[in-house]
Amino acid sequence: MRLPTYFIPHGAGPCFFMEWTWGPADTWDKTAAWLKGLVTGLPQRPKAILVVSAHWEERTFTVTSAPQPSLIYDYYGFPEDTYRLRFDAPGSPALAKRVHGLLAAAGLPAVEDPARGWDHGVFIPLKLMLPEADIPVVQLSLKADLDPDRHLAAGRALAPLRDEGVLIIGSGVTWHNMSGFRPAFTAQSEAFDTWLSRAMTDPARRDAAIRHWSQGPFAREAHPREEHLAPLFVAAGAAEGEPGRHAFRDVTMDVVISGYVFGEVAG
Repeated sequence: MRLPTYFIPHGAGPCFFMEWTWGPADTWDKTAAWLKGLVTGLPQRPKAILVVSAHWEERTFTVTSAPQPSLIYDYYGFPEDTYRLRFDAPGSPALAKRVHGLLAAAGLPAVEDPARGWDHGVFIPLKLMLPEADIPVVQLSLKADLDPDRHLAAGRALAPLRDEGVLIIGSGVTWHNMSGFRPAFTAQSEAFDTWLSRAMTDPARRDAAIRHWSQGPFAREAHPREEHLAPLFVAAGAAEGEPGRHAFRDVTMDVVISGYVFGEVAG
């Protein structure tokens, strides 16, 4: 059975594993609950997971190939114990080689990195999704130019993995303006989210909307720089022409955030 692809909000640093004091204590509860049910709600258990995180950019698409990647605690100013969090899922050199090969065959230069670990865009949400850490995980970088066409093309190249039991996840957030998490931006985030959700759920206009995403309402208020949106381009590209669904929505830190599933099989 072909697996769907996902775009998920990965939260703020280690937000799911600490006492949240920068707003209501339950700020991230709905996001956490959705992530916890994501893998168990799939039509079949994945054999492996490929994550494209907002927190890794390279000049060339790069894939982690270590058999047991380390963790990169790339967040700052959080409680000391959040820098001791563990996520001990295995990597998969075989899947890394497969990813590399699919990208290269599509004319997209790629390399493998046997030293790079997983950043918090990978291990923080996956700690919720895979509490037993018992599915191999590989991370793919963004290409540093953040070009929508190249990331859509990467998704298309990687689509065969869905028939091989690999769950493809884009990990970012639909609103990422570090000075824009306050009530003054709520209406703007609503407008951008409404536009984005209509586009993502319509396969006939999805690719064009992604290519011209910056023309959406308040797009540059949502993403002064689009690294947290670019993982969506890959997830959507891997389900080109297939249905999309607005799978999650919440108002968090005064702005709307959403999650999407593509290529879902009904029933």
